[in-house]
Amino acid sequence: MRARCPAVALRTFTNAPPLASGHAPTTADRQDEHNAREKDMEEGAMSRRLAEMTADSIASGGPSAAKNVEAAGFSEELKKQLESRITDSAFRNQNRRAFAAAEMPSSAGKGTRDQATAQPWTGTESLHDSSLRMLDDSHKRLRGIRAPRVPQPTNLRPRPKKSTSTGERLANARDRTSIYAAALSNEMSEGERNQMRKELQERFSPGARPMPTTLQGLTSLANERIEDAIARGQFKNIPRGKGKNVERDYNASSPFLDTTEYFMNKIIQKQEIVPPWIERQQELVKNVASFRGRLRNDWKRHAARMIASKGGTLESQIRRAQAYALAEENANPLQTKVEELCKIDSQGNLSTVTVKETPPPPVAEEAQEEAPPAAAHHTISSTITITETPPEAAASSPSSSPPQTPHSFTTSSETHTAPPPQPTSTSPSPPRPILPMATPFRDPTWESAERAYHTLAIDTLNTLTRSYNLMAPSLAQKPYYSLTRELNRCYADVAPLLADEIRQRAQAPRVKVEVIGHSEGGVLERFGAKEGRWKGHLAERVRDEDLERKGYGFREFWRDLFGGARKERGTQVGD
Repeated sequence: MRARCPAVALRTFTNAPPLASGHAPTTADRQDEHNAREKDMEEGAMSRRLAEMTADSIASGGPSAAKNVEAAGFSEELKKQLESRITDSAFRNQNRRAFAAAEMPSSAGKGTRDQATAQPWTGTESLHDSSLRMLDDSHKRLRGIRAPRVPQPTNLRPRPKKSTSTGERLANARDRTSIYAAALSNEMSEGERNQMRKELQERFSPGARPMPTTLQGLTSLANERIEDAIARGQFKNIPRGKGKNVERDYNASSPFLDTTEYFMNKIIQKQEIVPPWIERQQELVKNVASFRGRLRNDWKRHAARMIASKGGTLESQIRRAQAYALAEENANPLQTKVEELCKIDSQGNLSTVTVKETPPPPVAEEAQEEAPPAAAHHTISSTITITETPPEAAASSPSSSPPQTPHSFTTSSETHTAPPPQPTSTSPSPPRPILPMATPFRDPTWESAERAYHTLAIDTLNTLTRSYNLMAPSLAQKPYYSLTRELNRCYADVAPLLADEIRQRAQAPRVKVEVIGHSEGGVLERFGAKEGRWKGHLAERVRDEDLERKGYGFREFWRDLFGGARKERGTQVGD
């Protein structure tokens, strides 16, 4: 590398201009230069490029490059050449703007000259640039010499109708059909149906046409709608004045709320948008309620029929149903629903509110003996107890039940049904006590017949629950459903209602309209007498007593003409 350095300085294709020597070249110098060129020709292009990059790095290295040259042990002449190149490069870097202006060609424009001679960005705006920017922003720019653009007149002539393909027409027709069907859906309320109908009507109004793109067109459209509103009387009786029709939201300017999050939540509440897992939760709750309601109705109707089919009077059937209810209460008691709520009052004290719903108690023997028959057999009551517990009482007795405070109260809801008419007697006999059955009422035949539907319904509910749990947070996830657990809850809920169901079925009015089923023949045959069916022309003929007075007519002519064939056919039918 040291032997090539003198040759590097003498190459003519280097980026730096050749250095001026202090003496005229001699024959030895020319010979050395010739030898160096031959040696360079023998070297490859990569070697020459690396040598050039080395020379450039030494020339543009600054003081560190000079130290490297001294440490390398070059000759004095080479050191002087390299130092002069380093000095020249540093001088050009310090006066870059002057060199750029001097080397700028005469054909360059003013913008090119300004960019070439501008001071490079140092990361901080100078005082001159700041003052110029503020002055430029403080004054509005003057309007140009060019006149404002006048919009071209709108072409209102009818244009040829755009042809649409069959697929596009079918897609549009399907969309319109679905929108119309949604407007007529039974699940929509009257207000939603009117709004949908109004949107469909607005499609054929002038406002449903394509919006104009010019300012004059928008102004004309706005004026047209304002005039229509004035004609409809929407601008009458409007309270005027400062702050009359202004709704100010004080929470929007609160410094303690995030403005972006507040407006986002407000938009979500206004448009009634809920997270996806809330929608799936509503769907799951709806399906569960539908399944449980159908299960309870089917079992109540079937159990009432089976208990009543065993015979006996109405009172014996009711007592049998109550005995099954007692057995169900002992084997499968109802669960007490308890819910605890925590609240903070105005003074900052935390209190716990317990809501407890107690199912109706079973029919006891003593109650049957003491209470009258109407009150003993026709009243179903459920009690809801709400107890408020202060934190001091809850901390003093955590294991015991919460004490009753002045804020505690109990709400009872009772359902009464009319008692059946009792025979009048001077000394009614006391009712016999109702004893529970050995086992609660079950019907394996009904369970096996309905098992396919129940299994499919439970699988559907579990599928919805699984998809809901995948989207819902961990605190809002729901357990899966079991057919055995659902049947047990159904039996426990329906057992106290069987007695009333049997009574209602027994006291329901009978259908008095005779239902005539489908039978062979025409319509007139269904209105025949009870003795027989409609005979048509084969029935017994009625003798006309006024035939002699009326005289011979077309009826008699027709009878005489075809009477023989009719008599023969009647004889064959009689045989």
